[in-house]
Amino acid sequence: MSSGLDNLRDVTIAAPAPITSDPSSKKADISGRKWPAHLAMAAFSLAAAVYVCQGLWRAPQQNVVADNVSDQGQFEWMLSYGVYVLQHLGNPFFTELLNAPRGVNLAMNTSSTFYAVLFSPLTHFAGPQVTFVTILTLNLSGSAFVWYLFLRRWLVRSGLAAAVGGLIFGFSPGLVSHANGHLNWTSGWMVGIVAWWVLKLTDRDHWLRNGIVLGLLCTMGFSVAAEALFFAALASGIFLFVWLLSRPGLKRARTALPPLLKSLGVTALVAGTLLAWPLYMHFHGPLKFSGTGFRMRFYSEDLVSYVAFPLPSVAGAFGWGADLAPNATEATSFLGAPLILLFIAAVALLWRRSSPERRVTLRALTVIAILFFLLSLGPRLRFLGEEQSHIPLLYALLVEAPLFDSALPVRYTLVVVVAIALVIALFLDEFLTKRIAVRLAAVGVVFLAVAPIAPLPLRTLERAPEPLFISSGKWKDYVTDDGVMTSLPLSIDVAVDSMRWQAYTMARGGDSQFRIPAGYFLGPQDYEETGRHLVGRVGAPDRPTDQLLYKAARWGQVPRITNEQRLQARVDFAYWELQAVFLPETVTGPNGPLNRDALLRLATQLLGEPEQVQDVLVWRIRPGVDPVDVIEETQG
Repeated sequence: MSSGLDNLRDVTIAAPAPITSDPSSKKADISGRKWPAHLAMAAFSLAAAVYVCQGLWRAPQQNVVADNVSDQGQFEWMLSYGVYVLQHLGNPFFTELLNAPRGVNLAMNTSSTFYAVLFSPLTHFAGPQVTFVTILTLNLSGSAFVWYLFLRRWLVRSGLAAAVGGLIFGFSPGLVSHANGHLNWTSGWMVGIVAWWVLKLTDRDHWLRNGIVLGLLCTMGFSVAAEALFFAALASGIFLFVWLLSRPGLKRARTALPPLLKSLGVTALVAGTLLAWPLYMHFHGPLKFSGTGFRMRFYSEDLVSYVAFPLPSVAGAFGWGADLAPNATEATSFLGAPLILLFIAAVALLWRRSSPERRVTLRALTVIAILFFLLSLGPRLRFLGEEQSHIPLLYALLVEAPLFDSALPVRYTLVVVVAIALVIALFLDEFLTKRIAVRLAAVGVVFLAVAPIAPLPLRTLERAPEPLFISSGKWKDYVTDDGVMTSLPLSIDVAVDSMRWQAYTMARGGDSQFRIPAGYFLGPQDYEETGRHLVGRVGAPDRPTDQLLYKAARWGQVPRITNEQRLQARVDFAYWELQAVFLPETVTGPNGPLNRDALLRLATQLLGEPEQVQDVLVWRIRPGVDPVDVIEETQG
C-alpha cells in the first residue's frame, strides 16, 4: 500500500530511470556516491560564506558591516541578552534593561531567542561580535546547503543541478544584502527545513510523527525569524493547495488530504502550546502595538529592480549595478535580466518537455513566484524610484490585515528567489541527461545568467572600541545595581553604542548590570498606554533632551542652552531615572564617527564640567537636586 509521501514523490520527481527498490542498494548508493558530494557542497558553501563575511572575520571585535551598523549592534544586544536570561532566569520576551523606565516587548521585536540561547556559551567566552559573524556565516552557507539537500531529496537527480539551485538562493542578492546586519533574514536554512517537512505531511503512515516534528520546527522558526516563518507557511499553503487541486494531483487528493489535515492539526497543537507565551506577549503583552514603524510604501520593490543588477556584485563592480532599493540591507531582488529571462524560458521549456506529474510542480512554483512577486511590489507601483500613486496593487488590499500589516513587502521577494532557484535547478537537471554538447550549453547558459550577480564581500568599517570604563567594571562606582546609565547620545537607530556597552557587560556575566534609557527597538509611539490603538515606531518616543543630544551628535548643532532647557533636561533625566552619563573618546554613527566635540559642548552646558574617568568623561546625575542649583553650577 503506497503512502501520501510516495504519491508526492511521484509528482515532484519525474525520473528518467527507475530507482531501485532494494533498500541495501539505496544505502550503498548514498554512502558510496552522495556523501562525498554532500561534503564537497558543504565545504564550498562554507568557503563562499567566509568569503562574503571576510571583512568581519579579519577583526570581529573591531569591524562592523558598513551598510547597517545599527542592526548589527541590535543583534549583538539580543545575543548577549541570551546570556543574561540564562544567568538570571529572566523573561526572554520582555526586558526592562532597555527603554528605562518602561522596558521593551521583545516578543514584538526580532529577539532571535533560538540563536541567543544556543550560542550563549560562545557569546559569553568570545563576545557577541564573534557570535554574530559566526551565525551570519553559518546562515549563508547553511541556506545554500539545506536547499541543495532539499533539491536532491525532492526535485532533481543531478548533484550539480541541486548545488546550483542551492547556491543561487543561498548567495542570492537578497540574502547577501540581508547579511548587512540581519541574522533573521539570512536564516534561509530554517525555511528549507520547514518546507522539507511540509512535503512529508501527506504520508499516511507517519502523520503523527510528521505533525510533531513540524510543530517543533515552527516553534524554532518563530524564535529565529517569525516573519520568514509566516512567508514559509504562506508559500507552503499555496503549494499544497495547487498540488491538491491539480491533475493528476486531484486524483490523489482523496488519499493525501486526511493525513495532511491530521498532521496540520498536530502541528497546530504542538506549536500553539509551545508558543502560547510568546504569542500572548506579542498580541496582548505590555507595550504592544500594530505595524512595524516602517513605511510599507517605501519598503516595496521597484518594478525595475528585478531585472537590474545589485551594487555589491560582479556586475556592480563594473558599474552596471542599480540603486533602486530602500537601503542596502533591503536590496532583495536585483536578479538581473539574464536570470529572469532564463527563468521564464526554463518554465516554458520544462512545461513542454515534462510529464503531467512534473507539470504539477511547475504550476505550483510558478503560482508562488507570481503571487509573491505581486506582494513584493507593495500597495502602490514603484517604477525607477518613483511611486505611481494612482496604480494600487494587490498589497493595498492587505495593508491592514493581521500579519500582513507587520511585514515589509520588499521581503516577499525572497520567496520569489526560492521559486526561481528551484526552477533553474529543474532546468539544469533536465538537460544534464542529454548529450555532451547540450550539457555544456545548459551549464553555460546558467553560468552567464548567474555570474553577474555573484556577490562581493560585505563592506565593513571600524567602530568605536569598548571603553575601558566599561570593560574594567569601573562603571559600577557610578551607578547602583540595575540603575540607569547611558553613554552619549542615547541609543537610537543611528547610534547604538550605549546598547553595545550594555551588551558586552551582559555577555561577560556577573551579578551587576545597568539599564539604559531609549534604545534601538520597535515600540509604541506614545509614552503612556491609554487603551486606544497604538501604532509602532522605531525607538522610544522623543523627549526634548534626547533630541538636543541627537542633533549635536549627528549634525553638530549646539545651540546656546537656556535655563528652560536645563530644567527640561532635569525633568527628562528624572523620567529616565538616570544616575550617570558618560562620553567615550569615539562615538559610532551609521557611516563613521559621530560629532563627539559637539556632544561635549552641549553636555557641558547642560550639566557642567565632566569628570575624567579612565578613557571616558562622566557626569553624575544627582536625583532630587534643586534645578536652581544646577543652573547656577552650569552658568558659573
